[in-house]
Amino acid sequence: MGAVAKRDYEPGAKGPLNGVRVLDLSRLVAGNQVTQVLADFGAEVIKVEPPTGDTLRAWKVKDVDTNWKLYARNKQSLGLDLRKAEARELLLKLVPSAQVFIESFRPDTLEKMGLGPDVLHTRNPKLIIVRISGWGQTGPYRRRPGFGTLVEGMSGFASLNGFEDREPVLPPMYLADTIAGLYGASGVLVALREVEMNGGKGQVIDLPLLDPLFAVLGPQAAYHRLTGKVKPRTGSRSTNAAPRNAYRCKDGLYVGLSASIQKMAERVFSSIGRADLIDNPRYKTNANRVKYAEELDAIIGAFVAERTQAENVAYFEKADVTIGPIYDIAQILEDPHVLERELIADYPDADMGQFPMHHVVPRLSGTPASIRTPAPRLGEHNRSVLAGVGVDDAAYQELLAAGIACEGGAPTPKDDA
Repeated sequence: MGAVAKRDYEPGAKGPLNGVRVLDLSRLVAGNQVTQVLADFGAEVIKVEPPTGDTLRAWKVKDVDTNWKLYARNKQSLGLDLRKAEARELLLKLVPSAQVFIESFRPDTLEKMGLGPDVLHTRNPKLIIVRISGWGQTGPYRRRPGFGTLVEGMSGFASLNGFEDREPVLPPMYLADTIAGLYGASGVLVALREVEMNGGKGQVIDLPLLDPLFAVLGPQAAYHRLTGKVKPRTGSRSTNAAPRNAYRCKDGLYVGLSASIQKMAERVFSSIGRADLIDNPRYKTNANRVKYAEELDAIIGAFVAERTQAENVAYFEKADVTIGPIYDIAQILEDPHVLERELIADYPDADMGQFPMHHVVPRLSGTPASIRTPAPRLGEHNRSVLAGVGVDDAAYQELLAAGIACEGGAPTPKDDA
């Protein structure tokens, strides 16, 4: 593993969002993705956790809370039992010092807790409130459970993913959550600018998982309206350009090849010794190549199958053809480009010695993000955060005894996956 870049691991670094305080009541991935982006760039993110902690803490591999370590870096933990009125009042005392407030309860839950936007904006008129849910704060589905899997199905993503003769394929990662989180972070920055630059008031950001995922699927609605058809699943092929596919190599590994412009398609044909295909009416235009993609894939696939993955990449790169290896994580971790650019940051860790996590993204030349602190223990920052609203040590001990503030948390089952 490559060494960690100094700018990636700087305990005392200050990013461009230094001075922005975020109260994060969200759970699971979407809210933690929003606040990871903000925290990486210097915001003070206070995770307000229940006595059992954020659910991410329970998602473990060999008893290591890998998801929590990744998504909670650069954050603080405040353990409060918000089922208790005293804990909610402590939270309200923190609101005037915050710029951003994030929650992911079902719609109306915040209001039932006495923490609705009207209450929060009374305490802090400039507060930006991000409300994460599956389906949004309005609409007939607003109160349905909003897990990412349901959204990945309903959004149209799964119906497009996979092969036509098989079932739709749900993604193997938190696609709906992470895309919503990235949209949410950009929404927060827009709202912060409105407050800071234009003297605006605070506002509510309605952030369902459904809308962002549907937005990234492209012109599906236009396709349907123009053709009257539902776009079929095409596996690794494209309906816009050909050849484009994943091809199996001699060693059982795969390469991905894409020829989305005319000159690239001609270059592919020449490189495999089939320059005659350039003027063949079946393959001369992109529209025809898409139509006869299966035939093209058989021709190209036969050529690729005679070489290993590495040999194919080297061969086609010399021909200036757009091709690349299809990696698994083991290959990614050994790739020289990945190592030199330090896509993986090895952070000092009590459980693993070093915990590998993705590099801060994006890379800014003048005001870079950084990894400053590891994911916190539940309630690790209770004393320092609550001291800011006048809770001294004696009062804090009373909060602990009454179960209003919490440290540690309930044990979670071991997972030896």
